[in-house]
Amino acid sequence: MNTPEFSRIIDRRQIIDRPVELEANEQERAMLAGRFGLVGIDRLQGAIHLITEGDVVRAEGRLQAAFVQSCAVSGEDLPRQVDEKIALRFVPATETAAVPDEEIELEEGDCDEIPYSGHHFDLGEALAQSLALAIDPYATGPDADRARKAAGIMDEAAAGPFAALAALRRDN
Repeated sequence: MNTPEFSRIIDRRQIIDRPVELEANEQERAMLAGRFGLVGIDRLQGAIHLITEGDVVRAEGRLQAAFVQSCAVSGEDLPRQVDEKIALRFVPATETAAVPDEEIELEEGDCDEIPYSGHHFDLGEALAQSLALAIDPYATGPDADRARKAAGIMDEAAAGPFAALAALRRDN
């Protein structure tokens, strides 16, 4: 298994009552930008407070990032900022794995659970994945409409699901 680009291994047994400060260096940010399809990441940091509850570790804090992504339509560079709360739970991996193609019902809190084995979990990778979830894959910039028109693509209102109904109504 490859080591993640922004790996910060935490030993559950060594957690003390103070925030863990994480910051990706230039090389880690460049590798994460490649992985997430971004033009670049200028800043990725987090201040996370870890709370142990038996074998479960709650991680609460802030994710802050500055990055540049390409407009989904025109390809122009779009500077973006993320500053949001994160709340994760690191839980021991269970011995029973899900059966392939078995439907699993998840509760709202289950989506932010990250399994770990032994006494170690990767807080840096969790922060990187939180950034990935915060990126809008369909972000558009101010030149998106001009680029659509130049390419002969209709805007969303003209091509959306109700456009066909409106056209039928006009024909009648």
